[in-house]
Amino acid sequence: MTGSHLLAPEPQANRKKIILSVAVFLLIAVAGLTYVKWSPYYHKAIDAAAKHSIGSSIVTGKNPNAPAPSWSAAWDYALAYYNSVWKAAVLGIVLGSLIQVLIPSGWSLRALGRANFKSTAIAGLASIPGMMCTCCAAPMAVGLRKKNASVGASLAFWLGNPTINPATLVFMTFVLSWKFTLIRLVYGLILTFGVSYFANRFAGEAKLPPQIDELKAETEKEAEKPLLVRWLETAWAMILHIVPAYIIAVLLLGAARAWLFPAAGEAGSGSLLAIIGFAVAGTLFVIPTAGEIPIIQTMMSFGLGAGPATALLLTLPSVSLPSLLMISKSFPKKVLVFVAAAVVVLGILSGITGALLL
Repeated sequence: MTGSHLLAPEPQANRKKIILSVAVFLLIAVAGLTYVKWSPYYHKAIDAAAKHSIGSSIVTGKNPNAPAPSWSAAWDYALAYYNSVWKAAVLGIVLGSLIQVLIPSGWSLRALGRANFKSTAIAGLASIPGMMCTCCAAPMAVGLRKKNASVGASLAFWLGNPTINPATLVFMTFVLSWKFTLIRLVYGLILTFGVSYFANRFAGEAKLPPQIDELKAETEKEAEKPLLVRWLETAWAMILHIVPAYIIAVLLLGAARAWLFPAAGEAGSGSLLAIIGFAVAGTLFVIPTAGEIPIIQTMMSFGLGAGPATALLLTLPSVSLPSLLMISKSFPKKVLVFVAAAVVVLGILSGITGALLL
């Protein structure tokens, strides 16, 4: 018996309760995103249009070089990074845990549980209003996997948040140019919908829907404890599993940023080797939402070529070492390797495209 038998509607007695729980989740999500994302980004877009800048580079500030590796460099970067993302990070954990306690397993399975393009497309489109960075979206991807969303759908939601973020695309147009925006959008769509869909092939048994008796047992277990208790337990478990690796990885990358991002003159203005190097560095490094824009703007002002810049344009926001560690227990290792490799390859292709067109 497969997931196709789960398409029967819920009993009438439970329907009102289910609709109420989904409505509560949506209300919290809209309120949180309005406060953390939508309202601030509206004002930021106005500033970007007027000033053609959204701030200084989080990697180097206004300098051509990042500080040498040291504890001070690690600490300074971590402070700057977390000061920028902490509200979104808290919201990501809240929504990721609420997905697990408020969204019915049967609903998520029916909408997102198939290893097909439809589930991937629905999740990818649902990611657009989120506008989270890769680390802040990670708890929600974990929550989706816990609620029987397919590997492809969960990845599409995770990757779509940072790569096809409409606010970032608006900022990019004002600060860099519409050509950068177009390149980012094209490769972002390929990554969000194409790579996520093909990742299902590496999922193995993880792509199979649960048996109906397993889903019933899971649903009954969900109802055993009060909602508040279940949410607190889920949120605490999520914090324990993802936050320590998140903090340590950010510190390590903050210390190593001088190695990952050499001075533009040292890196070469636009060679293929520089494109490859920056594609790998961008895949590993972690930034706040839209942080790639001032990084690229600053590095290009010191001589970085369009090729390496457009490699960073895609790879910096898409994934990072911390975000991969955060979701590592929820996805098969083959899937994570495939996604990371795909980001590097698409980053190289994006860089080549930028070198030819910009």
